[in-house]
Amino acid sequence: MQRAERLFQLLTLLRNRRTVMTAKQLSDHLQVSERTIYRDIQSLSLSGVPVEGEAGVGYRLSHRYQLPPLMFDRHEVEALLLGARMVSSWGDTDMAAHAKQAMQKILSVLPDHLRHSDENLPLLVPHMEDVQKFYTAHSQAIREAIRSRQRISIDYTRADGQISTRTIEPLGLVFWGKVWTLVAWCQLRNDYRTFRLDRINDLHALAVFFETHDTKSLKHFLALMKEKHQQDDNCRD
Repeated sequence: MQRAERLFQLLTLLRNRRTVMTAKQLSDHLQVSERTIYRDIQSLSLSGVPVEGEAGVGYRLSHRYQLPPLMFDRHEVEALLLGARMVSSWGDTDMAAHAKQAMQKILSVLPDHLRHSDENLPLLVPHMEDVQKFYTAHSQAIREAIRSRQRISIDYTRADGQISTRTIEPLGLVFWGKVWTLVAWCQLRNDYRTFRLDRINDLHALAVFFETHDTKSLKHFLALMKEKHQQDDNCRD
């Protein structure tokens, strides 16, 4: 990676964070040494970029600093287009519409030689509307409940065919290449549970709200899954 490209990526990382990032976090992202990060931070500061922070604590951009509009190369545009097509095909109707709108905005400001990339992209994601509706059932309502941290009640068909009614606290949605899964805190089990969206028969938002914390969140659930996966790998070894 050239130094100019690395400095731009460093700016992008700092721009997208509300809190500080340590030199170790930045070096891991950019795959360079912490010493290189310190030099790059100094170079940005000397060039007039208002980087706040210090070595050993962390860095962030001043909230008053505005970067010029981003430009993309052909590979980045193709990656964005493919991602938008995947969301359009496998997201719910609302999410698909917003993905298309976002890509139209991006394409409209690209230079002429990239503006028609969407028409020439040789990467296709089949769109099957009936299947999409089946696998994204209640997705929009669930996303709203996740954002507002609102409990929901669901009628759910278990793997054994039995119907179960659960009151849950929705934490996040995970896409497994076809199936969407809801990660939630189950009031009945007092633990994490996952629910396939295509097995949710009915859903009701409740007038009860919840809080997340260090031991009840999507981040914590994913950390537990990663730890379990590593333990399983060690057992197989």
